[in-house]
Amino acid sequence: MAPDPVNIYEYEAIAKERLDHGDYDFIAGAATDEITLHRTRQVLDSIVMKPRMMVDVSQRDLSTTVLGQKINMPVMLAPAGNHGAAHIDAELASAKAAGDFGTVMVLSSHSAKTLEDVAEAATGPIWFQQYFFKDKELTLGMAARAEAAGYSALCLTLDAKIVPKRERNIRNNYVGPESPNYAALELGTHSWTFAADAPAGPADIRDQATTWDDLEWLAGETKLPIVVKGIMTGEDARRSAESGAKAVIVSNHGTRYLDTTFTTIEVLPEVVEQVDGKAEVYMDGGVRRGADIFKALALGARSVLIGRPLFWGLAVNGEAGVSSVLTMLRDELDATMGICGRTTIDSIDLDTLGGISPLQQLFDRRDAGR
Repeated sequence: MAPDPVNIYEYEAIAKERLDHGDYDFIAGAATDEITLHRTRQVLDSIVMKPRMMVDVSQRDLSTTVLGQKINMPVMLAPAGNHGAAHIDAELASAKAAGDFGTVMVLSSHSAKTLEDVAEAATGPIWFQQYFFKDKELTLGMAARAEAAGYSALCLTLDAKIVPKRERNIRNNYVGPESPNYAALELGTHSWTFAADAPAGPADIRDQATTWDDLEWLAGETKLPIVVKGIMTGEDARRSAESGAKAVIVSNHGTRYLDTTFTTIEVLPEVVEQVDGKAEVYMDGGVRRGADIFKALALGARSVLIGRPLFWGLAVNGEAGVSSVLTMLRDELDATMGICGRTTIDSIDLDTLGGISPLQQLFDRRDAGR
């Protein structure tokens, strides 16, 4: 009998063996050469932490709040489509795991289960992700469905207007199922497919013409607080807050739309600075360790979100697998906090991090004095 995985990387290795090849590549892959996908890990690993001694760390509290909702640790489930590719229970399992763990699940509008069914199964707070559509009534209608079903926030994905080139999917001729969330819509001759995460062709129902005015319009039309996802510059973060967003997610869509971008943690400080407390700031992208969470919090994020890891957990052991992934991250974050002398999430600050080794700093000072 194979031993249980002890980290998320081992979960992925097992999931890769169990998933259909096309589904695995769809989940794991990214745009074109996948350079930023691989560089994300290098950047996160290059940020070093400073352990601190002789601090009373006997009592540690990992809880925080997002949009006023208490969560047991600063990790949420990101909106990722079609959990059914990993497990038959799909988003029902993910929602239960998140709720039982005491955190938020953000449901993708591309879910394998209807948003109403997921809301009924959920045991904790849930947010709903959607797009801006060419038909404004459809945009409002989806938001209204989410509100009626009990979702407590609306997450608007802003960075998916253009069809990406995902070469793994092209090679595999990968086309996933349509989401049942769109099954009852009267959309004429639309071509809403799951290929490469993006509906293709002239009948794409998403709106490529949206501007900040549209965000301000929707914020005024829905009672749900709006979270915007896909922010990679401080200016866009500031404009989001000015246009009515209550939170922004620093995200490059898992590097699935554009390659050779900055990694999310590289632009996080700029976003935090520009938002200046006018909206909450979250981050996704490459989180695989509790130390990654710690680093994001130290740089100003209020919480992080995970995408691919939840699929690995689902593929290996359904709801229990997602719970195990969350437990791993919690335990690693808890240990990191203790060793770095921090006992609460709010106490994690920039003083706990360094970007260049002390030895390199010594050499730099020496060279500067010559």
